[in-house]
Amino acid sequence: MATVTPLDQRPLKDTICLFDVDGTLTPARLDVTPEMLDLLARLRQKCSIGFVGGSNLAKQQEQLGSSTVKVTDLFDWCFAENGLTAIRLGKDLPSNSFIKSIGEEPYKKFANFCLHYIADLDIPVKRGTFIDVQERNDFEAYDKSHNIRPKFIEVLRAQFPDLGLNYAIGGQISFDVFPEGWDKTYCLRHLEKEASAPGGITYKTIHFFGDKTSKGGNDYELYEDPRTIGHSVTGPDVTTKILKELFDL
Repeated sequence: MATVTPLDQRPLKDTICLFDVDGTLTPARLDVTPEMLDLLARLRQKCSIGFVGGSNLAKQQEQLGSSTVKVTDLFDWCFAENGLTAIRLGKDLPSNSFIKSIGEEPYKKFANFCLHYIADLDIPVKRGTFIDVQERNDFEAYDKSHNIRPKFIEVLRAQFPDLGLNYAIGGQISFDVFPEGWDKTYCLRHLEKEASAPGGITYKTIHFFGDKTSKGGNDYELYEDPRTIGHSVTGPDVTTKILKELFDL
Protein backbone atom coordinates (compact mmCIF):
# COMPACT_ATOMS: atom_id res chain seq x y z
CA MET A 1 0.00 0.00 0.00
CA ALA A 2 1.25 3.49 -0.91
CA THR A 3 2.65 5.72 1.82
CA VAL A 4 0.04 8.11 3.20
CA THR A 5 1.00 11.78 3.31
CA PRO A 6 0.81 13.15 6.86
CA LEU A 7 -2.35 15.17 7.50
CA ASP A 8 -0.49 18.42 8.07
CA GLN A 9 1.48 18.11 4.81
CA ARG A 10 -1.44 17.93 2.41
CA PRO A 11 -2.15 20.92 0.14
CA LEU A 12 -5.62 21.42 1.67
CA LYS A 13 -4.68 20.38 5.19
CA ASP A 14 -7.56 22.31 6.81
CA THR A 15 -10.17 20.59 4.60
CA ILE A 16 -11.86 17.24 5.19
CA CYS A 17 -14.40 15.33 3.11
CA LEU A 18 -16.78 13.08 5.04
CA PHE A 19 -18.91 10.49 3.27
CA ASP A 20 -21.96 8.43 4.03
CA VAL A 21 -21.44 4.87 2.71
CA ASP A 22 -24.64 3.32 1.29
CA GLY A 23 -25.93 5.27 -1.69
CA THR A 24 -23.00 7.68 -1.55
CA LEU A 25 -19.73 5.77 -1.95
CA THR A 26 -21.41 2.50 -2.92
CA PRO A 27 -24.77 1.41 -4.30
CA ALA A 28 -26.93 0.36 -1.36
CA ARG A 29 -25.35 -2.63 0.44
CA LEU A 30 -23.03 -3.35 -2.51
CA ASP A 31 -19.26 -3.15 -2.65
CA VAL A 32 -17.27 -0.08 -3.58
CA THR A 33 -15.87 0.01 -7.11
CA PRO A 34 -12.14 0.18 -7.93
CA GLU A 35 -12.84 3.49 -9.68
CA MET A 36 -14.26 5.03 -6.49
CA LEU A 37 -11.33 3.76 -4.42
CA ASP A 38 -8.92 5.30 -6.93
CA LEU A 39 -10.78 8.62 -6.77
CA LEU A 40 -10.68 8.60 -2.96
CA ALA A 41 -6.97 7.79 -2.97
CA ARG A 42 -6.31 10.79 -5.22
CA LEU A 43 -8.52 13.01 -3.08
CA ARG A 44 -6.61 11.84 0.00
CA GLN A 45 -3.44 13.30 -1.50
CA LYS A 46 -5.05 16.74 -1.31
CA CYS A 47 -7.11 16.71 1.92
CA SER A 48 -8.30 14.47 4.74
CA ILE A 49 -11.08 11.96 4.07
CA GLY A 50 -13.40 9.98 6.32
CA PHE A 51 -16.62 7.99 6.24
CA VAL A 52 -19.56 8.36 8.61
CA GLY A 53 -21.73 5.24 8.71
CA GLY A 54 -24.68 4.29 10.85
CA SER A 55 -23.68 0.62 10.76
CA ASN A 56 -20.88 -1.03 12.69
CA LEU A 57 -17.31 -1.19 11.43
CA ALA A 58 -17.70 -4.77 10.18
CA LYS A 59 -20.33 -3.62 7.66
CA GLN A 60 -18.07 -0.85 6.39
CA GLN A 61 -15.16 -3.26 6.10
CA GLU A 62 -17.42 -5.53 4.05
CA GLN A 63 -18.40 -2.78 1.62
CA LEU A 64 -15.27 -0.62 1.41
CA GLY A 65 -12.41 -2.94 2.32
CA SER A 66 -11.40 -6.39 1.15
CA SER A 67 -9.81 -9.58 2.41
CA THR A 68 -6.40 -7.95 2.00
CA VAL A 69 -7.16 -4.26 2.67
CA LYS A 70 -8.50 -2.84 5.91
CA VAL A 71 -11.04 -0.06 5.59
CA THR A 72 -9.12 1.77 8.33
CA ASP A 73 -6.16 1.99 5.94
CA LEU A 74 -8.24 3.61 3.21
CA PHE A 75 -9.53 6.57 5.23
CA ASP A 76 -7.91 8.99 7.65
CA TRP A 77 -11.03 9.02 9.81
CA CYS A 78 -13.41 6.09 10.24
CA PHE A 79 -16.66 6.90 12.01
CA ALA A 80 -18.78 3.78 12.53
CA GLU A 81 -22.14 3.96 14.32
CA ASN A 82 -22.22 7.73 13.68
CA GLY A 83 -18.84 8.11 15.36
CA LEU A 84 -19.49 6.14 18.54
CA THR A 85 -16.68 3.98 17.20
CA ALA A 86 -13.98 6.27 15.81
CA ILE A 87 -10.57 5.56 14.31
CA ARG A 88 -7.94 8.12 13.32
CA LEU A 89 -5.14 6.93 11.04
CA GLY A 90 -5.71 3.35 12.13
CA LYS A 91 -5.76 4.08 15.87
CA ASP A 92 -8.88 3.75 18.03
CA LEU A 93 -10.32 6.85 19.68
CA PRO A 94 -12.47 6.77 22.87
CA SER A 95 -15.77 5.04 22.10
CA ASN A 96 -19.30 5.04 23.45
CA SER A 97 -22.29 2.72 23.15
CA PHE A 98 -26.07 2.82 22.94
CA ILE A 99 -26.48 0.28 25.76
CA LYS A 100 -24.10 2.18 28.00
CA SER A 101 -26.17 5.30 27.45
CA ILE A 102 -29.69 4.01 28.15
CA GLY A 103 -28.90 1.08 30.47
CA GLU A 104 -29.14 -2.69 30.13
CA GLU A 105 -32.73 -3.13 31.37
CA PRO A 106 -34.32 -0.38 29.20
CA TYR A 107 -32.35 -1.69 26.23
CA LYS A 108 -33.68 -5.22 26.82
CA LYS A 109 -37.28 -3.97 26.93
CA PHE A 110 -36.72 -1.94 23.78
CA ALA A 111 -35.12 -4.87 21.92
CA ASN A 112 -37.87 -7.28 23.01
CA PHE A 113 -40.57 -4.91 21.81
CA CYS A 114 -38.86 -4.51 18.42
CA LEU A 115 -38.55 -8.27 17.97
CA HIS A 116 -42.23 -8.81 18.78
CA TYR A 117 -43.26 -5.99 16.45
CA ILE A 118 -41.21 -7.39 13.58
CA ALA A 119 -42.56 -10.89 14.18
CA ASP A 120 -46.12 -9.56 13.81
CA LEU A 121 -45.44 -7.51 10.67
CA ASP A 122 -47.45 -8.70 7.67
CA ILE A 123 -45.13 -8.09 4.74
CA PRO A 124 -44.81 -10.10 1.49
CA VAL A 125 -41.40 -11.61 2.27
CA LYS A 126 -39.51 -12.20 5.52
CA ARG A 127 -35.88 -13.24 5.80
CA GLY A 128 -33.30 -13.73 8.53
CA THR A 129 -29.73 -12.46 8.53
CA PHE A 130 -29.06 -12.90 4.82
CA ILE A 131 -31.12 -10.87 2.36
CA ASP A 132 -30.26 -10.77 -1.33
CA VAL A 133 -30.12 -7.59 -3.39
CA GLN A 134 -33.42 -8.10 -5.20
CA GLU A 135 -35.23 -8.71 -1.91
CA ARG A 136 -33.77 -5.45 -0.58
CA ASN A 137 -34.96 -3.63 -3.68
CA ASP A 138 -38.42 -5.17 -3.38
CA PHE A 139 -38.73 -4.18 0.28
CA GLU A 140 -37.58 -0.64 -0.43
CA ALA A 141 -40.32 -0.26 -3.06
CA TYR A 142 -42.91 -1.83 -0.75
CA ASP A 143 -41.86 0.42 2.12
CA LYS A 144 -42.28 3.54 -0.01
CA SER A 145 -45.88 2.53 -0.68
CA HIS A 146 -46.80 1.18 2.77
CA ASN A 147 -44.54 3.21 5.11
CA ILE A 148 -43.45 0.16 7.11
CA ARG A 149 -40.42 1.86 8.65
CA PRO A 150 -42.04 5.26 9.36
CA LYS A 151 -44.97 3.52 11.08
CA PHE A 152 -42.57 1.37 13.12
CA ILE A 153 -40.74 4.51 14.23
CA GLU A 154 -43.95 6.23 15.31
CA VAL A 155 -44.94 3.20 17.38
CA LEU A 156 -41.54 3.23 19.10
CA ARG A 157 -41.80 6.96 19.83
CA ALA A 158 -45.16 6.35 21.52
CA GLN A 159 -44.03 3.23 23.38
CA PHE A 160 -40.72 4.62 24.70
CA PRO A 161 -41.20 8.38 25.14
CA ASP A 162 -38.89 8.65 28.17
CA LEU A 163 -35.71 7.07 26.76
CA GLY A 164 -34.60 10.22 24.94
CA LEU A 165 -34.21 8.46 21.60
CA ASN A 166 -34.19 9.76 18.05
CA TYR A 167 -34.87 7.79 14.89
CA ALA A 168 -33.84 8.15 11.24
CA ILE A 169 -34.49 6.17 8.08
CA GLY A 170 -31.27 4.50 6.98
CA GLY A 171 -30.48 2.56 3.79
CA GLN A 172 -32.88 0.32 1.90
CA ILE A 173 -34.26 -1.80 4.74
CA SER A 174 -33.13 -0.23 8.01
CA PHE A 175 -33.65 2.67 10.34
CA ASP A 176 -31.31 4.06 12.98
CA VAL A 177 -32.08 4.46 16.69
CA PHE A 178 -29.83 6.61 18.85
CA PRO A 179 -29.90 8.83 21.95
CA GLU A 180 -30.67 12.49 21.29
CA GLY A 181 -27.60 14.23 19.91
CA TRP A 182 -26.07 10.96 18.72
CA ASP A 183 -26.96 11.40 15.06
CA LYS A 184 -24.18 11.70 12.47
CA THR A 185 -23.14 15.08 13.88
CA TYR A 186 -21.64 13.05 16.75
CA CYS A 187 -18.56 12.52 14.57
CA LEU A 188 -17.82 16.26 14.66
CA ARG A 189 -16.96 15.91 18.35
CA HIS A 190 -13.87 13.99 17.32
CA LEU A 191 -12.84 16.66 14.83
CA GLU A 192 -13.26 19.35 17.49
CA LYS A 193 -11.04 17.37 19.86
CA GLU A 194 -8.51 17.01 17.05
CA ALA A 195 -8.35 20.80 16.72
CA SER A 196 -7.52 21.24 20.41
CA ALA A 197 -4.97 18.39 20.57
CA PRO A 198 -1.24 19.17 20.45
CA GLY A 199 -0.24 19.15 16.78
CA GLY A 200 -3.84 18.46 15.74
CA ILE A 201 -5.47 19.75 12.58
CA THR A 202 -8.11 22.48 12.70
CA TYR A 203 -10.56 21.69 9.92
CA LYS A 204 -11.95 24.97 8.63
CA THR A 205 -13.82 23.35 5.73
CA ILE A 206 -15.85 20.18 6.29
CA HIS A 207 -17.61 18.73 3.25
CA PHE A 208 -20.24 16.06 3.83
CA PHE A 209 -21.73 13.86 1.12
CA GLY A 210 -24.91 11.86 1.79
CA ASP A 211 -28.00 10.51 0.06
CA LYS A 212 -30.53 10.48 2.94
CA THR A 213 -30.41 14.26 3.44
CA SER A 214 -34.14 15.01 3.67
CA LYS A 215 -35.70 15.46 7.12
CA GLY A 216 -36.09 12.03 8.68
CA GLY A 217 -33.11 10.60 6.82
CA ASN A 218 -29.99 9.62 8.74
CA ASP A 219 -27.78 12.09 6.82
CA TYR A 220 -30.07 15.07 7.47
CA GLU A 221 -28.53 16.49 10.65
CA LEU A 222 -24.93 16.38 9.42
CA TYR A 223 -25.98 17.69 5.99
CA GLU A 224 -27.79 20.65 7.56
CA ASP A 225 -25.24 21.35 10.31
CA PRO A 226 -23.78 24.89 9.99
CA ARG A 227 -20.29 23.47 10.51
CA THR A 228 -20.47 21.45 7.28
CA ILE A 229 -20.89 22.11 3.57
CA GLY A 230 -23.54 19.58 2.63
CA HIS A 231 -23.77 17.79 -0.72
CA SER A 232 -26.91 15.75 -1.41
CA VAL A 233 -26.26 12.89 -3.83
CA THR A 234 -28.31 10.15 -5.43
CA GLY A 235 -25.51 7.65 -5.84
CA PRO A 236 -21.77 7.14 -6.29
CA ASP A 237 -21.84 8.64 -9.78
CA VAL A 238 -23.04 11.97 -8.41
CA THR A 239 -20.46 11.84 -5.61
CA THR A 240 -17.77 11.26 -8.24
CA LYS A 241 -18.97 14.15 -10.37
CA ILE A 242 -18.98 16.63 -7.47
CA LEU A 243 -15.55 15.55 -6.21
CA LYS A 244 -14.00 15.91 -9.65
CA GLU A 245 -15.44 19.39 -10.01
CA LEU A 246 -14.53 20.56 -6.49
CA PHE A 247 -11.01 19.18 -6.32
CA ASP A 248 -9.96 18.97 -9.97
CA LEU A 249 -9.46 15.19 -9.79
